[in-house]
Amino acid sequence: MGIFSRLSDIVNANINAILDRAEDPRKIIRLIIQEMEDTLVEVRSSAVQTIAERREIERRIDLLARTEAEWSRRAELALTHSREDLARGALQARAEVTREREALAVQLQQIVLGLSQQDADIAKLQAKLADAKSREKALLSRHGIASSRVKLRQKLHDERLTDAAARFEQVERSLDALEGKVESFDLGRRTLADEIGSLETDAAIELELAALKARMASGADTKSDA
Repeated sequence: MGIFSRLSDIVNANINAILDRAEDPRKIIRLIIQEMEDTLVEVRSSAVQTIAERREIERRIDLLARTEAEWSRRAELALTHSREDLARGALQARAEVTREREALAVQLQQIVLGLSQQDADIAKLQAKLADAKSREKALLSRHGIASSRVKLRQKLHDERLTDAAARFEQVERSLDALEGKVESFDLGRRTLADEIGSLETDAAIELELAALKARMASGADTKSDA
């Protein structure tokens, strides 16, 4: 199982547990980042161990290569002294060392390949972690705004506000009725100034009416003379 598959399983399991408890989404965001950081530490620790193993195998291969060379020298030395039996034994010993060195070489190749894959995984995980941290503030901001809007909507739909608004309207209606009652007292009541003003208006109209009659009479006399 790759580190990302394992990480996904861990994160999903923990997120589901949080969602089941209806906890704050901020905890989910923090949990995801924490799981990624923990996984990164774990993978790096594993890589350190693998690197140490690679170096140990490289030392063993180097030692075996020197041992091979030594058995070859011994085989040549035995032949110079006409000891083919010893030379044969030295070559057999060298062959065993060669087989061990070649097996270690295969193991080393696998370790190098694994380290290359680990490096790629670590780079990807670091990139994902950096992206998660850069998006954390934006996500928390969105969560804060959404939470505030939810609280505001809840308050707007609060029955206490509805009752308060209804009582406010009731007060307005009471004031309207009171003001109407005040105005009703003034209906039909004329002040002294109103009455004098009315007399002045009536006098002016009478004068204008008399003048109009005079003009019409004058006009009629002019037509009859003609």
